[in-house]
Amino acid sequence: MKTHFNPNNNPRVIIIQKLYGKFINEDNNVEFPKHRFKKFIKDIVLGTIERNDLILDELKSKLGDKFVFENLDKVFQTILKAATYELLYKPNTSINIIIKEYLDSSNFFLEDSQTKYLNALLDNIGKKLRTSDA
Repeated sequence: MKTHFNPNNNPRVIIIQKLYGKFINEDNNVEFPKHRFKKFIKDIVLGTIERNDLILDELKSKLGDKFVFENLDKVFQTILKAATYELLYKPNTSINIIIKEYLDSSNFFLEDSQTKYLNALLDNIGKKLRTSDA
């Protein structure tokens, strides 16, 4: 039984949806329904919200002056923030798994060309975040 492609079962799709709702409407209360990955989802969502400014600083410093985060689509921004949070604060999860999971999830939200760009950005950020501190 392949439930992996059901967006409602994919924890990172839920993470993206929850964060997007919160970033679009800050007064929005984030609720976490029953899910077998509820603890993980809650951890990533709340951690990303809490460390939003730090994540933005990291993205800007790692991607350089030519990169303008604000020019990206809001969903794209949300995916980038959540993935960056995981790269920063989930050292036991490999870069490749984080990138693959967010790319798979992004297919529900982004065009193919955006997904390719996301892949390049995440690869770039992942290498810089994980090798500069090691």
